[in-house]
Amino acid sequence: MDKTLDRSEQLFSHLLNAHHIWNARIVGKTPEFEVWQRHPIRDWGDIHYENQRTSFEITTNAEDFEKRIDYDNSEGRLFTNTLQDMLFHIINHSTNHRGQIATDFRNNGLEPIVLDYVYYKR
Repeated sequence: MDKTLDRSEQLFSHLLNAHHIWNARIVGKTPEFEVWQRHPIRDWGDIHYENQRTSFEITTNAEDFEKRIDYDNSEGRLFTNTLQDMLFHIINHSTNHRGQIATDFRNNGLEPIVLDYVYYKR
């Protein structure tokens, strides 16, 4: 496998893991995945589905998006952020890595899917 395509698989696993970890922080659970844990491609759909389901439950049941939530980062340091900021971070972090993956695809002669939100809302 080309090195950059392998990197894309690693980045996508990381993207899924980070979403899972942030959801776990919000709901007060221990994450099941490590930050850079690799997943087989066949498992991506299930992990993504569970991430989306959990985020939907969080946003549906939230009474206060300014609620402050304490959590330990991946290095064990304590931080506090609002629910709103944590949810925004999930999206923003994903956007960054999807852009890196799209670049890897183009560098390997593959045309990535359109990533623009409005494209899918039209």
